[in-house]
Amino acid sequence: MTEHVSALDLFTIGIGPSSSHTVGPMRAAAQFNDELRATGKTSQPIRVTLFGSLGATGIGHGTKNAILAGLEGNHPETCDPQHVRELTENPNVEFVFEPRTHLPRHSNAMKFESAGVERMFYSVGGGFVETDDLQPKPSHEVPYPYQTAVELLEICEREKLTIAQVGMANEQTQRPDRDVVQELKRIWHAMKTCIEAGLETEGVLPGYLKVERRAASIHRRLETREGDQSMEALQAYAIAVNEENAAGNRVVTAPTNGAAGIIPAVAYYALKHRNISEEKLAIEYLITAATIGGLYKRNASISGAEAGCQGEVGSACSMAAAALAQVLGATPRQVENAAEIAMEHNLGLTCDPVGGFVQLPCIERNAIAACTAVAAVRLALNGTGQHKISLDTVIETMRQTGADMSTKYKETSMGGLAVNVVEC
Repeated sequence: MTEHVSALDLFTIGIGPSSSHTVGPMRAAAQFNDELRATGKTSQPIRVTLFGSLGATGIGHGTKNAILAGLEGNHPETCDPQHVRELTENPNVEFVFEPRTHLPRHSNAMKFESAGVERMFYSVGGGFVETDDLQPKPSHEVPYPYQTAVELLEICEREKLTIAQVGMANEQTQRPDRDVVQELKRIWHAMKTCIEAGLETEGVLPGYLKVERRAASIHRRLETREGDQSMEALQAYAIAVNEENAAGNRVVTAPTNGAAGIIPAVAYYALKHRNISEEKLAIEYLITAATIGGLYKRNASISGAEAGCQGEVGSACSMAAAALAQVLGATPRQVENAAEIAMEHNLGLTCDPVGGFVQLPCIERNAIAACTAVAAVRLALNGTGQHKISLDTVIETMRQTGADMSTKYKETSMGGLAVNVVEC
């Protein structure tokens, strides 16, 4: 049976600054805490070893704080972001960093040890956590199984359905215990709230880089200008989200935190500048984005530590382009074309955060990718949907490029801008 990647897993409400380095480790720590509680060993010292990318950039990504919060029993969806930011040390918890040790299963590996209990977790991107003995989640056979974009388009043509309709049918079958429509509306509300908070907040982001927030001032200036300012506004929307993320505030993983600004920004652009209803954005837009995102997670990667930033920003750009094309009335083939164009021009994008913070170049990178998504849609809507390079081809190319990419360009801050920018 083809694995279905749920929209309610791809889009989760959590905190910044990183889905793989903050959200995933908090979930792993909370799970380990549950196991210790079950054995009555919660008072014993705990040793946490962070390998690979987690060991290299965990401090800047808030990994220690997240793990300490998880060991208290906190969860990303419900925790108090301020409390997590204030958790810096716990005398009962020892951290060991092994940035040059890359375990075969995944670069984002972490080992928890306490009172004879040892567990290995892998934060595989987007807040997803796996273990060596992970049991598959109970699943339901979906009505429209597919592994590739070609198979998805064949279903759409055979059944006379849109990509959003196929995605929703599969989602509702896979998640019978959840009210999918209401959950998607809740996710959209969180995205919108995050944008609007970012557009109103000024100040300096955490960390020694002293990066100043810009979204609020950009937005304020745009309100005084005449003419079409939609592209500049789109950039402000994306920056707003990623500034909230960098500050460790409430944000929606979409499909990661490092790329969290793109999908919400393009949706907010559609709301404010293309008169697309919130109902349509919450359901049709998000389910289309998730349907395309599932192709990336299944057939390549959405992890910066595994594929570089093409796996995060590239995937999000492609998902946003597909979703916008869908709500603007594109055919399934035009939706697929928009997704393909968007990723094609993100191939090879490195993940090289300066100082290990999800700030430079991450914040601006989301703004540029949001504009790329809109440009991809414009190209696709001016075509018939027929094109030479398929979405499946660019997904496979992204996978191969990520496999070939040097480790120093995959969320380790050991290459690229991370080592060439003078830290002041």
